[in-house]
Amino acid sequence: MALLEIRNLHLAMRSFDGEAHVLNGIELAVERRQVWGLVGETGCGKSLTGLSCSRLVPTPPGRYLQGEIRFDGQDLLAMPDAQVAALRGTRIGMIFQDPTTNLNPAFRIGTQLVDVALAAARRKPEVLGGGGRQAAERLAVQMLDKVGIPNAAERMGDYPHQFSGGMRQRVLIAMALIGRPDLLIADEPTTALDVSVQAQILRLMRSMVDEFDMGVVMITHNLGVVAQSCTHVAVMYAGNIVESGPVRDVLMAPRHPYTRALMQAIPTRDTPRGGLQGLAGSVPNLITPPPGCRFAPRCALATDTCRAATPPLTGASHRVACIHAETVDA
Repeated sequence: MALLEIRNLHLAMRSFDGEAHVLNGIELAVERRQVWGLVGETGCGKSLTGLSCSRLVPTPPGRYLQGEIRFDGQDLLAMPDAQVAALRGTRIGMIFQDPTTNLNPAFRIGTQLVDVALAAARRKPEVLGGGGRQAAERLAVQMLDKVGIPNAAERMGDYPHQFSGGMRQRVLIAMALIGRPDLLIADEPTTALDVSVQAQILRLMRSMVDEFDMGVVMITHNLGVVAQSCTHVAVMYAGNIVESGPVRDVLMAPRHPYTRALMQAIPTRDTPRGGLQGLAGSVPNLITPPPGCRFAPRCALATDTCRAATPPLTGASHRVACIHAETVDA
């Protein structure tokens, strides 16, 4: 049984302009020690998929139309709110995108970490081994040290603005892991970091996966990050997963035209001047999505069959939702 299994998940979001069908039959299964990367353009539904894993999408304006989100065998969509809230910070951890807005500037780092540890211990006593605030302070120092904050004990008294961007990101990781979660959702954890700090953060997260025996869903735009740190990848387009599987299989032999287009948009040492290929057009309006395959208006291989019905995600390990998959593979 997978740690996290999303089955045929459909999510709609209401707005003043109408209701957008933002997730359209999402299928995903995450095992322990697997790191799944969710990639795609802005507006493809990556963050909403991640937020759905801990049921953080506000309802309304969100509305789950059908499907299941099964965590350790239990459907989160069928659970009472209080039961889901008890999982957050204990069994399900979340690293949000921007540490500047997700750390309270009015409180010291140590205070924020200790408060999270105490809240987790109320639901999961083994976090502090039955101890109180002093145990929480010791654990906070240990976590800061574990994520690579120098002089962790002294830095407990500092405020968020006294940390660099990379160090604030490490603090967020420590905060997400202090409850020793089974599942970690990381929403673009290396955004706005320089490449050297990004590499350090990714190495840190990979080491934490093995130490905490957890599964990870990492949301990113960067296929380089996926290649470096993920074991599996799911490519999303306009609310659909169009291709998924082991990283090596998908990136070395992409079979969906959208995945191929994303790969061709990455510069390499061998790319000639002017040889970089962009993808024309943009993600469609999900209030009035195109019929059939949502990528058809931007796809050179699209036929009337593509526009008639949404292709299912098929295959065993390497799955693809395209009737022209064999053509792309060739």
